[in-house]
Amino acid sequence: MKITIIGMGVMGQTLAKGLTASGIPEGDLCLATQETDQTLAVKGADFVVLCLKPKNIRQVSKDLAAHLDSNTCLISIAAGIPIEDIADALSDGQPLIRAMPNTPCRVDQGITVLSPSKTTTDSHIEAASEIFSCLGRVLTLDEEHMDAVTGLAASGPAYIYVMIESLADGGVMAGLPRKVAIELAAQTVLGAATMALETGKHPAELKDEVTTPAGCTISALLRMEDGGLRSVLARGVQEAAESARRLREQGA
Repeated sequence: MKITIIGMGVMGQTLAKGLTASGIPEGDLCLATQETDQTLAVKGADFVVLCLKPKNIRQVSKDLAAHLDSNTCLISIAAGIPIEDIADALSDGQPLIRAMPNTPCRVDQGITVLSPSKTTTDSHIEAASEIFSCLGRVLTLDEEHMDAVTGLAASGPAYIYVMIESLADGGVMAGLPRKVAIELAAQTVLGAATMALETGKHPAELKDEVTTPAGCTISALLRMEDGGLRSVLARGVQEAAESARRLREQGA
């Protein structure tokens, strides 16, 4: 499987590093920047991944269209650029996938959501999942869910960082050194997330396993509920999803 990555920004470098670490043969990976001869870079590629800024996607796709093999699958990670816009710049029937990775991909703990076009085959989707699996988990969803994915998974790390910082602040208030409090908070978040993923249990069930009658945890949870923690987090995801939708419509 020959893969060409165009764009060597953070995500382009992250994907290249992940693929290299996963053992892809050196000759099967081609890296290109906008200054490189991109038409030469895509020749014979099975997959071309566009790791470019959204404003450049349409023009680059148009420039590459005549140089892509009919079965070459183009993958765009540009936020807010719908499949239809990219497809308009390509030849009819060109396989196309829109991908939405998040920043924890940089430490191989990310999640990437793939949305394929109607011209994309199951084998393309399976291979694309394999490509991004070197950076973490991979899901496939219809494009109609991409705004919600942006609000939850793409923006989500920022919410978690604020939570870690807030938990650490609480630890400092209780007498812990700042560095220790941050490590405790971050590892606790990591451990809890791992429990949720690996056990498959509903978060509410895992929460109940921690709370005991008249204990410390339930008293803390009730205080958090007084502050509307659940609603604030849920509404935050909703607002980010709406913002993604507005940006997409403005760019149409």
